[in-house]
Amino acid sequence: MTGDSAPTDLAPTDPSPPGPAHTTWEPLPATRWEDAYLSGNGHHGVLVFGDPNDDRVIVTHHTLVRPNGAEHARPPHLAAELPALQARLLAGDLTAAESFTDDRPLQWVQPFHPAFQLRLRRQPGATGRDYRRSVDFTTGEVTATCEATDTHADWRSRVFVSRADDVIVQHITAPDLTLDLAQDHQLPGAPAGLGVGNGTLLTSDGAVLTLRVRYPDSDRAYTGVTLVVVTGGTTRLTSPGVRIAGAGEVLLLTRVRRHTGELDVVEETRALRELLTDRQQSYDALLDRHLALHRTAYARVTLDLHADDAERVLPGSELLKRTHSPALLERLFAAGRYHLLSSSGLFPPRLTGLWTGDWNTAWSGAFTNDANLNLQTASAAIAALPEVTDALASLIHRQLDDWRENARAVFGARGVVAPAHSDGESGLSYHFSREYPLHLWTAGADWLLKPLVDHDETRGERDPRTAAVLAEIALFYEDFLSRTDTGGQLVLVPSYSPENRPANANASWGAINAAMDLSAARHAFHTAAAYHPGTPEALRWRALADRLPPHRVNSEGALAEWAWPGLDDTYDHRHLSHLYGVWPLDEINPYDTPRLAVAAHRALQLRGAENDSAHGHLHHALVAARLRDGERVAHALGQVLDGDFFHASLMSAHYPNRDVYNADAAHTLPGVLVEALVQSTPDRLVLLPALPAAYPHGQLTGVRTRFGAEVDLSWTPHSATALIRPSRTHRVELRTSSGTEPLDLVAGEDRVLTLGAR
Repeated sequence: MTGDSAPTDLAPTDPSPPGPAHTTWEPLPATRWEDAYLSGNGHHGVLVFGDPNDDRVIVTHHTLVRPNGAEHARPPHLAAELPALQARLLAGDLTAAESFTDDRPLQWVQPFHPAFQLRLRRQPGATGRDYRRSVDFTTGEVTATCEATDTHADWRSRVFVSRADDVIVQHITAPDLTLDLAQDHQLPGAPAGLGVGNGTLLTSDGAVLTLRVRYPDSDRAYTGVTLVVVTGGTTRLTSPGVRIAGAGEVLLLTRVRRHTGELDVVEETRALRELLTDRQQSYDALLDRHLALHRTAYARVTLDLHADDAERVLPGSELLKRTHSPALLERLFAAGRYHLLSSSGLFPPRLTGLWTGDWNTAWSGAFTNDANLNLQTASAAIAALPEVTDALASLIHRQLDDWRENARAVFGARGVVAPAHSDGESGLSYHFSREYPLHLWTAGADWLLKPLVDHDETRGERDPRTAAVLAEIALFYEDFLSRTDTGGQLVLVPSYSPENRPANANASWGAINAAMDLSAARHAFHTAAAYHPGTPEALRWRALADRLPPHRVNSEGALAEWAWPGLDDTYDHRHLSHLYGVWPLDEINPYDTPRLAVAAHRALQLRGAENDSAHGHLHHALVAARLRDGERVAHALGQVLDGDFFHASLMSAHYPNRDVYNADAAHTLPGVLVEALVQSTPDRLVLLPALPAAYPHGQLTGVRTRFGAEVDLSWTPHSATALIRPSRTHRVELRTSSGTEPLDLVAGEDRVLTLGAR
């Protein structure tokens, strides 16, 4: 390897990356909502079908969750019973945690649901030719076009959701445009008893449509307001919307509000009208404001695998059939970044991102914290999407009072405990049962704070809010870790490894010293101490971390899921919670802890796929990348690419054969690819640790490191080149296939590294 600080021909990332990898298209409209193209700004979302004759745009919003009783649920008050449970477990009663409950039935969080669909039925019906619908990841625009026949004129629809103005914008053009327009709440699974009211008001330049929906037996409701601006032609009332005849173009601006009581529709309409007054009633002006935020974020990181140009231009549905094509991975990487950014704002992505076309969303469309949320946001820090990290921080900080109540009610402790499931409104631990005792999971707060810590490291500045929460996590463990083993080491009891149980026939789901809990407690103490240097608390937290027991290696040479002797491993499971120390933590790695890394790799080899869930396969790939196993990364990716997990929209499914709409695969895949190519800690850079052999050429640009540098990496079968742009002066350890050496970086001075044969 050679290094050089001189100027280089490697240019910074183009702020507007061109090329077919940054778009996808289809030659037919969507007929299923799962195949509809997506746009969003982290608040509002849309699913666009693109049918010239009967177009549908399903509208969603992160706040839309249906009351189901969970809005009144509280955590179980079990703290008084905790000492007796701990004593029974430590005495060898492995069934003890089965009864640690207040006997309530399982309560799901409030389910996420769509708002309504904007329906545009074109009059008279037209067939057209050369139809095409597409989504441009660089702009967030969903476009559908249909060229003229002998009797009908060209038609075009464009839709985006503005990050600048928090509004859904749709623009339809066609000479002599005639269509019926309405808001329709009747989507699959809509419950009986909804109180629905439609309103239509004609204006001098179009109309205003409102749809108010009140949930059954609730004071909660939501209202959608659509401002319709028509150029040319006539607009008249119909039931339940308007008919537009002979127009040249139609512009729609839509917002949704969830509320109690009544919404001031006049004020909402005025706010929409002001957008047009300020922007001169221009779709393009609204789009330009949005692009300043969306394009800048999306373009920070790009991946080029030197794919075949003929495959790069294929429709998404055709490219998905070529499961071993580099062009497919390029497009899924781009789409994953696009969808992750588009679903992150008010909150981070739900299980379904920001989108659903069905009121019966699987697993309530929740924020599932014990695996899925962190997997989906795996690329936030490293792939330069601080917007995603900010959204995660927003969710956390909104719920801290609830986290404190969880700690007091269940454990009688200070500090915070995060729930395993959340609907966004509540952070209370009430979703649990005997088989899923999620109220016993104590690692969640550390797990959820890890991306925020990574973000602080990339930018070189510690957020005081993150520091405060880390201190509260450490305070919880101070109180909770009240028991010791015969050797004087602290014991985590009860302890839960999501969502698995020991193989012992008589072992309950709640056990002792789960590997994830041990790693989380140790990491929480050390990280809290690092954020509060020189304090008495930091000394105390480090001392407590030193009293935690080490991980256990079982008789098969694998890192045990429970460090407590006598608890046997259950290998065929979708979760890999016990390997938390490998990813996302740096506790176990091939460089500092080689013996434990070997044991972790053995545990990975023994792990089954259970029900073939996408999150299981890609979690496996993230751990494999940290352990430098490129073949295992490739295999896990292959399980997803060959398993028909992706819809034509390039949003993914939870199970093979596109079963159950779910964002895990779509959002996690970019993180897997970056981890296979570039890894970092605050003091280490690892280049090409786990590159799958199927991708011998490529470039990855714009990756952020945790020591404050950007990295552009290019590689061939025989060499690689890295351009490093440091923002901080620092010495790091460089790891490559050639070995290890120190790398001195100076803020503002680019370094070019040339690596030899791989």
